[in-house]
Amino acid sequence: MPQISVIMPVYNVEKFVARSIASVLRQSYTDFELILVNDGGKDSSLTICQSFKDPRIRIISQPNRGLAGARNTGIRHANGRYIALLDSDDLWHEDKLNQHIKHLDANPTVGVSYSGSLFIDESDASIGISMRPKLKQIDTAHIFCRNPIGNGSAPVIRRRVFSDIAFAQTFNGKTEWAYFDETFRFGEDIECWMRIACNTKWKFEGIEGDLTSYRIVSGGLSSNTTKMYEFWNRMYVKVESYAPEITLQHGKKARAYQLRYYARRAVREGQGFKAFAYVLKSLCYAPIILIEDPKKTLVTLAGAILASILPKALFQRLEYSVNRG
Repeated sequence: MPQISVIMPVYNVEKFVARSIASVLRQSYTDFELILVNDGGKDSSLTICQSFKDPRIRIISQPNRGLAGARNTGIRHANGRYIALLDSDDLWHEDKLNQHIKHLDANPTVGVSYSGSLFIDESDASIGISMRPKLKQIDTAHIFCRNPIGNGSAPVIRRRVFSDIAFAQTFNGKTEWAYFDETFRFGEDIECWMRIACNTKWKFEGIEGDLTSYRIVSGGLSSNTTKMYEFWNRMYVKVESYAPEITLQHGKKARAYQLRYYARRAVREGQGFKAFAYVLKSLCYAPIILIEDPKKTLVTLAGAILASILPKALFQRLEYSVNRG
């Protein structure tokens, strides 16, 4: 049996999926299986996946169930002791799996190992932004407020962690074990991390390096900040149902950091007025983020203002020059 099962949902990603698969096959650690979950897409993604002949690849096809449903299917079919998640438009550094295996093997109480991420554009070029999260001494409040994992392509997780949070969920009349909540179309990651943090004793811990390349696609699913916020609010209500002390003590600050995150996404989309509104809401909920993280908060505010007053093309050229400088 392989040590690691890599789960990759595939849905209408013909432009990127070959590059994502190749980044897995280039890994320096080779004892893995790659489970491609074809989630009912309509483009040529499945044909592209089938063109890879590596024996470590398995393809599972299903009607569309969304990212959470595709991950659940992949995890149910996984054979590895560890589960690595990779979205089919993101990339991995060639030593990512090796580094995470070493980390998890050396730290038996760590259930979720993650790393920093580099933001890339549609041509795989860095846009000059990195996620460099806190790596050690992560508690539930930090996960709720700051989500150090950052994105769904960053973590490698012990299979036992998923076993500990499994719950029964019904889809099309069939009840199956689920790990990510399939009723979420955004925010399924943080909802899952919060269940792990609140309901198990597994630790979260990061390792050095930007080992994931997280793709920013203009107009893509992850640019819909309004819809993302709706699902974040659903996540908040769900956490409140089983950990009310967390939402009572840290809810306003968590909301403030989330709104600031949406402001940064809106700035990158050139939506200055929307970004500015997010920043103001963020500071109204918890002005303490100006003290806890002044640089990022003030830079976000400045970016929102500039995106509001400058022509979009000029702002994007300025942003590009700053990021590349």
